[in-house]
Amino acid sequence: MAHARFTHEYQKSAVTGASPLQLIVMMYDGALRFMEAGRHAMAKRDLEKQNASLQKAQRIVLELMSCLDMKAGGEVAKNLFSLYSYVVDELVKANMSDDVAAIERSIRVMSDLRESWSHLQASLKFGEEQQIERLAA
Repeated sequence: MAHARFTHEYQKSAVTGASPLQLIVMMYDGALRFMEAGRHAMAKRDLEKQNASLQKAQRIVLELMSCLDMKAGGEVAKNLFSLYSYVVDELVKANMSDDVAAIERSIRVMSDLRESWSHLQASLKFGEEQQIERLAA
């Protein structure tokens, strides 16, 4: 019980101290984790866990959709919205018809997007480090 409390406190502090970009990557990680759990539950025929996991993944993707600024984000935001819509549709289809391939397609899309956000985060961090080095020199 104490371990769970410490884990929860660690996760809470990680979220409160995260940058907006880190939060996005964390949301992708959560969605992917629930998709994997849903796929695993589907293989075991645990319909309750499958449904709960895939619905959690859907909620995270819907939250990512709601964070898009369609005006400022332009074409990128529109493309992300389309990809997120596709993933939500695939997760619903997977859950309703026990279609593991639909989960795998969703995982592939979200993994690719997560990797892109992670690269962006790393490149921005690298740029910030270079700026600090120049200021310190």
